Amino acid sequence: MQALKKVLVITYYWPPSGGSGVQRWLKFVKYLPSCGWTPVVYAPDGGEMPVEDHSLEKDIPPGTEIIRQPIWEPYELYKKWSGRKGEKVNTGFLSENKKPGLADKIAIWVRGNLFIPDARRFWIKPSIRFLRQYLRDNPVDAIVTTGPPHSMHLIGRALKKHTGLPWIADFRDPWTNIDFYQDLMLTRYADRLHHKLERAVLTEADCVISVGPTLGKELQALGAKRVEVITNGYDEDDYPVSPSQPDAKFSIAHVGTMVKTRNPVALWKALQQLITEQPAFASDLEIKLVGKVDLSVMASIKEHGLTPYLRKIDYLPHEEAIIELTRSRLLLLVLNDTPNARGILTGKFFEYLGAKRPVLCIGDPEGDVGKILANMGAEAMACLQDEANIKTFIQRLYVSRSTAVEINIDLFSRRQLTRTLSQVIKEFTG
Repeated sequence: MQALKKVLVITYYWPPSGGSGVQRWLKFVKYLPSCGWTPVVYAPDGGEMPVEDHSLEKDIPPGTEIIRQPIWEPYELYKKWSGRKGEKVNTGFLSENKKPGLADKIAIWVRGNLFIPDARRFWIKPSIRFLRQYLRDNPVDAIVTTGPPHSMHLIGRALKKHTGLPWIADFRDPWTNIDFYQDLMLTRYADRLHHKLERAVLTEADCVISVGPTLGKELQALGAKRVEVITNGYDEDDYPVSPSQPDAKFSIAHVGTMVKTRNPVALWKALQQLITEQPAFASDLEIKLVGKVDLSVMASIKEHGLTPYLRKIDYLPHEEAIIELTRSRLLLLVLNDTPNARGILTGKFFEYLGAKRPVLCIGDPEGDVGKILANMGAEAMACLQDEANIKTFIQRLYVSRSTAVEINIDLFSRRQLTRTLSQVIKEFTG
């Protein structure tokens, strides 16, 4: 029997870290052995984890080699400086407890201008030294890096130069076109350096993988010589065998982080009108927000008189979050109100599809999510922006009482997507 080829996966996010940054490569690693690959995972020993989720560890194939190396990050200094000692550092400039003050703004300036490409830069050189020696003693056939954080790509870039191994750079999010890039208060020098490093990664990687077609085109325009689009997906194993009993109330659920740029004001206005005009709807409504929510979103909910209908749930282990999806009457996906919103195609979206429940996306219908929903052809799934259409959609769904949606989503299964990934890696390894 022919031995499986080996691929080294360099990632910052790995269980017990939870959240969306873990899911993509955890699932790839889960299914790569069935596609002829032995994954070797390189991840930090420690690191800043906004949330922990030990339930994800069950997806790691038995016997998987996981290499951990210590990492130093400046987050403890940041917490002391900003008065957030003991708190977790959230992604995307989310603030749950207080508005950012002067200390936070100074810390953001330091992060953007001195820690390039990100706060994990101090792990780059030690990782290169360690992995060069490791690869001499433990050969692999290919290297994959996944970012953000984009420091992972700089590790892969150096290893490519030293070893000549095929290197694939996976972009789960943009680099210089990410929604909060302008919030980093970059100097002209820092901005040029970010773009220079981004271009170096894109032009030197043998292949760049994008999570969606819009981001793929952007990366190609920035110099990537080969781009493959492999979306996120859903894992059939995550869903209960027996269908969950739907919530008794008309529950609208959002699962995941809701930052200030994802505040769906048009939805809050539509719901405010519906509860004013229809007492029956008001008695049935429940808004479920599962995960971290920015204080600006909470303020907006209060402003529109929706606090009595809100059920705020802290971060749930992934398996419990999936159950919440399958129970809910309507799943809410909110795209960032930022210039790059058309290319946002999150893993959460595909898990919504896997739940086969009605979906309302608040965002641009011409974006990647809107086009996928349109191709589904299901009346209970829509991507809308204005409050009048949102109100009509919710009203129609409420009256119909529909809960299950019959759609074909096999193309987005994690197994199928891993087969596609396997073919891409195989092409570069012969």
